[in-house]
Amino acid sequence: MPTLTEAPTTPLLPADVPVRFVARLIDAAVLTAFGLAFGWQVGFGFNWLIATAAVVLAYFVLADVLAGTTLGKAVLRLQVIDQGGTKPTLKQAAVRESFVLLGAVPFAGPFLALAAWIWIVVTIRSSPTRQGIHDHLAGTQVTRRELSRHQA
Repeated sequence: MPTLTEAPTTPLLPADVPVRFVARLIDAAVLTAFGLAFGWQVGFGFNWLIATAAVVLAYFVLADVLAGTTLGKAVLRLQVIDQGGTKPTLKQAAVRESFVLLGAVPFAGPFLALAAWIWIVVTIRSSPTRQGIHDHLAGTQVTRRELSRHQA
């Protein structure tokens, strides 16, 4: 039994596609609201596209590095860890999240982003540790903290 000063330990399980998808939807809603508000202020031109892409990348990378989780992941008890079980480094997070820039490529972006998402989903589903290609390249894994009995 943990003492009052010890946090109860709960197992970390590999996070599968559905819960990761919902986490990304939450993050996408937040970032879309930002992008629209910013675009209404400065216009929806090329400068808006570059600035918004930079904010999106910075959001995911800094959230991974500083907290090990984004807003969407935190809501669903997900976290990004490195092979040692700690938060990823700046380099690992940048490698892991760089695919988000594909959507900002003029004209072809949506198709490139869709292809990347399909590849990521296929590789997550085929991995026993539920690591996508972006996780393998970065040396990271997304895990889900299981609720303990007294938390449920």
